[in-house]
Amino acid sequence: MRINKFIFPIIALTLVLYACDKEEKKEEEGFDRSLMLRNYAENLVVPAFKDLQLSVNNLQQNANSFINDISLDKLQLLQDQWFETYKTFQFANAYNFGPAGEQGLSRSITEEIATFPVSIIKLDNILNGGSYNLNDFNRDARGLLTVEYLIYGQLNEDNNAVLQLFSENPVRRNYLVECIANVKTRVDNVVNAWTPSFINQFVSNNGTDAGSSTSQLYNEFVKSFETIKNFKIELPMGLRPGQVQPEPQLVEALYSSKTLDIIKEHIKSIEAIYLGRSKSGVNGIGFKTYLESVTNGKQLVTSTLEQLEVVKATMNTIPADSPISVQIVNNPAPLEAFRTELQRHTRFFKSDMSSLLGIAITFSSGDGD
Repeated sequence: MRINKFIFPIIALTLVLYACDKEEKKEEEGFDRSLMLRNYAENLVVPAFKDLQLSVNNLQQNANSFINDISLDKLQLLQDQWFETYKTFQFANAYNFGPAGEQGLSRSITEEIATFPVSIIKLDNILNGGSYNLNDFNRDARGLLTVEYLIYGQLNEDNNAVLQLFSENPVRRNYLVECIANVKTRVDNVVNAWTPSFINQFVSNNGTDAGSSTSQLYNEFVKSFETIKNFKIELPMGLRPGQVQPEPQLVEALYSSKTLDIIKEHIKSIEAIYLGRSKSGVNGIGFKTYLESVTNGKQLVTSTLEQLEVVKATMNTIPADSPISVQIVNNPAPLEAFRTELQRHTRFFKSDMSSLLGIAITFSSGDGD
C-alpha cells in the first residue's frame, strides 16, 4: 500500500492542534465563572446600588430641609449632597441589566435617572406651569441631571438668584421634590429586586452566550467605558458623527461645573469592575482573573493595565481649575489627548477581550471600534 507523503504531516498537525485546543479548554474549565459572578453581585453590584440608595435618601432629606427653609446654607448643603450622590451613581452606571435593565416601557436605570444633557425647553415649560409625567419618554427632563439644573440654575446664575427662583416659584419647589422622589423609587426598586434569589439566579446563569450573566455584565461594562469617550468627551467637543463644531453645552454636569470630577469617578468605577475590586478596595475574582486563565490572557492583562495607567495619567493633565465646557473652547489640547488615549484603550476592553473570552459584543457604539 502506498502512503501519501502528506499524510504524516497532516496527522502531526492535527495532533498538535488537538493538544492546543485541549490545553485551552483545560485552562477555561479551570476557571469558575460562578465565583466571579458571585463576587460581582455581592461585592460590587449590590453594594453600588445600596450606596446609591443611601445617598439618594440623603439627597431627599436635604431637599426637604431646603424647601422648608430656603436659605443659602441649606442650598449649599443640597448642592454638596447632589454632588456626592452623582459621584456615587458612577459606581452603579455599568449595571444596566436584570432589575436595572429595561422593564416594559422603562429604559435602563442609567437612562431613567442620568440622561444628559437636560432639555431646557421642556424644563422651562414644566416650571412655567406645563403638564408633566415622570414615567413618560421625556427622560431629559427628570432625573439627577434635572435636579442639578434646578438647584444650580443656568450658567452664570449665582446661588442668590437660585434662591429667588425657588422662593418665587412653587412649581420649582414641587418639581424638585418629585424628581428626587422618582429617582428614589427607581433606585429602591432595583435594590429590592436584587434579592438573594436573584443573586443566585445571576450566579447560576454562568455561560458566555448572549443571554448569560457574564455577557450582560461584560457588555454593559464595555458600553459604560465607551460612554466616557463617546458622550462625555467627544459629543461636547463636536467629534461625533454629524457634528460640525464643538457643543460645550452638552457636557455632563454642566451647571455644577463638576464634569471632570464625575469623569474621574467613572474611570475609577471602570477600573474596579475590570479588577473585580470592591469599593472598599479589596480585589476579588473579576475579568482580570478570568483573562489570566485563558491562552494569551496574561499578556492582554499586562497591556490593558499599562494603557489604563496612561489613560489616568493623561486625564490628570486636564486642568481642574476651569470647567470642561470652557476648556473645550479655550484649551482643548488636554481633552484631545485624553480622548486619544481612551480610543487606544478601547481595543483592549472591547475587541481583544471579547475575542479571548469568546463573549460577543451585543451593542453598537456607532464609532466603528
